[in-house]
Amino acid sequence: MADSNPSPGTPSAGNGDAKHAHGAAAEGSEGFTGRYVVVLSDDVFAREADGIETLRSLSGASNVASTSDFEFGALDVDQAASADATMFGDLGLGVFHADPDRAEAIAEAAAQDSRIVSVEPEQVMYALGDSGRASEVDGGTAERLSAAPSWSAAGPAAQFADTARATWGLQATETTNSPLTGAGISVAVLDTGFETEHPDFEGRELSTRSFVSGQSARDGNGHGTHCVGTSCGPQNPPDPPGSRRYGIAAEAEILVGKVLGDQGSGSDTEILAAINWAVKNDCRVISMSLGANSRQVSKRYETVGQRALNRGSLIIAAAGNNAKRSAGDPGFVGVPANSPSIMAVAALDSQLGIADFSARSSSVEGGQVDIAAPGVDVYSSWLMEQRYNTISGTSMATPHVSGIAALWAERSGARGEALWSTLVRAAQRLELPAADVGAGLVKAPL
Repeated sequence: MADSNPSPGTPSAGNGDAKHAHGAAAEGSEGFTGRYVVVLSDDVFAREADGIETLRSLSGASNVASTSDFEFGALDVDQAASADATMFGDLGLGVFHADPDRAEAIAEAAAQDSRIVSVEPEQVMYALGDSGRASEVDGGTAERLSAAPSWSAAGPAAQFADTARATWGLQATETTNSPLTGAGISVAVLDTGFETEHPDFEGRELSTRSFVSGQSARDGNGHGTHCVGTSCGPQNPPDPPGSRRYGIAAEAEILVGKVLGDQGSGSDTEILAAINWAVKNDCRVISMSLGANSRQVSKRYETVGQRALNRGSLIIAAAGNNAKRSAGDPGFVGVPANSPSIMAVAALDSQLGIADFSARSSSVEGGQVDIAAPGVDVYSSWLMEQRYNTISGTSMATPHVSGIAALWAERSGARGEALWSTLVRAAQRLELPAADVGAGLVKAPL
């Protein structure tokens, strides 16, 4: 997906800095839904009634649905569909619909209102494949990149391979040597849902919610089930047919939020609703293998990332698959991973080389890769009857980091920024540029 141009009638913030934008920032016409996301100031965020009133005054909405009105803070998107606007009470954000010809007036009103940090057009996000939209092609299998070339570390190359015991990724990260299981830690995986009939997860503590209108939480794509498997799959998959170990935090509590439909795409409203649910339910780790190819930092996701950290929740996101290094294109970290307060994950191959598709750090503040993980030829759970699949992407690297974050949280009790620091300090340094791999290869606690 190429960088998009500002949509007609959608003014930019004016100062070119999305992190400090007042008014409607230009995100581009591609994927614009007709809705806008408003970020409320910290003072207003502390008082939800004030936030709702601010949302009403800006948007003209009379009927506002709030996540606080729903059990466990889980917005029912179908029930909320009739509302003029939606308030995410645990995040301090709101979403409302407005015609494009009102964009300039909205920007002017927001710029004069100290209660409002920014207003941005809502964007569409995708399950990240080699093109940035793998799940729109062949049910997500376009994310398979079995023959993808990589750029290897200098010096003698490490070499890992799947065995009858465990995947190469679990071996490389030393998960197979860790005594930790993620017990007592909640991990939220926000993706295409989960294959609820998968026998490997029978008896697990697992909650599923759909934030996609008209679709159940059951995965119709495979991408989400694969990510859940890597982050939180079992240590000993059952026989028959049996499987090598592919999961990391085998005893973590799993929360699955379906935020991408069965075709692999979803809006900010769906994603923010699920993040609100995860934060409300004290998830220590929030894993998001999704994004959009936009260089500009989104104020909404940076604010959400920071407020989640303040609540003790670490959001981990895929850096993006928009590179083609073999053709001289290193790509760039996209939204939401380019937010300074969201951990961006790059993909490595089994020789600990950077994957051909894995995005490089960009020059924008927060646009750097933070850490790297196995992301090429990753074996994990899949839809029934196939049951397992091997695919590639920064989407596959992200749940490696999320699962290992749960192990470190169990070991140290770390939350939020402390958990971020723990992951970075424990990473194995690689003979590759930090712009490609950040702190290096994520490592499990021993």
